[in-house]
Amino acid sequence: MPTWDPHMYLQFASERTQPAVDLLTRIRLAHPDRIIDIGCGPGNSTAMLRQRWPEAAIIGLDNSSEMLAAAKQAYPSEQWHLADAASWQADRPFDLVFSNAALQWLPDHETLFPQLLAQVAPAGALAVQLPAHYDSPLHRVTLDVAEAAAWKHRMDRPRQALTHEAPAFYYRLLRPYAVQIDIWETEYYHIVDGPQDIVTWFRGTGLRPFLEALESDAHRLDFEQQVLEGYTRAYPSQPDGRVLFPFRRLFIVAYH
Repeated sequence: MPTWDPHMYLQFASERTQPAVDLLTRIRLAHPDRIIDIGCGPGNSTAMLRQRWPEAAIIGLDNSSEMLAAAKQAYPSEQWHLADAASWQADRPFDLVFSNAALQWLPDHETLFPQLLAQVAPAGALAVQLPAHYDSPLHRVTLDVAEAAAWKHRMDRPRQALTHEAPAFYYRLLRPYAVQIDIWETEYYHIVDGPQDIVTWFRGTGLRPFLEALESDAHRLDFEQQVLEGYTRAYPSQPDGRVLFPFRRLFIVAYH
């Protein structure tokens, strides 16, 4: 599991928070009393939950002490809990179990997702957003660079760091336990100044396991430079000099 840098993650706070907002708008719960934000990170998604349901009891849960420290500093009135979502069990069910771009870091979704839905109270919901960028240059370039002889022997774990399944997998998995399921995908086109911004974006998330597996700063610098060269080819500049950076995301809302 990679370590986390809240400052780096929040360099693109608006872009990373927008999917949480879009997920929130599709949740058909009027007044949930108890909400948990799984993988809350620095609290940006938890703040959106608070904005929509100001009277609810809301807990932010994350396994990164660095992220929770940033969340506590930004939102001191909220409740924050350090725990591993893979083994977390609620003391009593929540009306909404929410997770924005976090569960991809956990393995065995076949076990994890029914386990999370089991923490949902009757008439409540499990609402999840997952990156779905795995066919994009963002991911493919990184995997290609990871094949270099200088570090290929260190890349088995980074290649397996992210878990991703097809939408039909989640439907088949949750349907026996849910009264209704909504599934959709959205591709966001982020407008950035250049390919270096894309490297910075990914350095805060999916690139981290690869960089942390390398044995020296020189190798990390070389790895990033090769990724940047790949992104420069894959994401051409527009006439105004800026770059369109598409990023696809998968959304799931399962009602209990």
